[in-house]
Amino acid sequence: MWLTRVVVLLAVGLVVAGCGGTSYRTYKFQVPSSSMEPTLNCARPGLGCLGATADHVIVDVGKPVKRGDIVVFDTPHAAVMDCGEGGTFVKRLVALPGETVSEDSEGFISINGKRLAEPYVSAAVHREDINQHPEYRNKTWKVPGGEYFMIGDNRSQSCDSRQWGGVPRKNIVGPVVKIIRG
Repeated sequence: MWLTRVVVLLAVGLVVAGCGGTSYRTYKFQVPSSSMEPTLNCARPGLGCLGATADHVIVDVGKPVKRGDIVVFDTPHAAVMDCGEGGTFVKRLVALPGETVSEDSEGFISINGKRLAEPYVSAAVHREDINQHPEYRNKTWKVPGGEYFMIGDNRSQSCDSRQWGGVPRKNIVGPVVKIIRG
């Protein structure tokens, strides 16, 4: 249900060339929970999992992140306490340091008063999230400097920044650069 941990499958990194000659290391992770369904599939019979086998993601370690990226990060202490799980999470980055996030009565997210375009979140997901988490309706969060606001695409199955706050920059592993379907 609320498990959002990502299991490390491959500890050996690969060096790849980035823009401007910058090199980043890539790592492969398995997606075990439904917090990012249907964008990232976990394997049945897990609660809410759509895939027969779990997807894997390739993460560009240390690469800068931007709004809309799917990001792998080490769980902040508050997330460990609130979600009951630690380790590594994968969520979508929706707000940057210093921004204001709000969620309206229908579950739509706005950043600094402007509704965020989220084509990856279906109407059914919005309805389910409203039913599962009415405490987030008409709520506002201020993202502290040096932190990022992360939310799962499958909102009703995601323990995320709406509950435990921002993710410090030092906890970010990197953005997902490739999805390998299970």
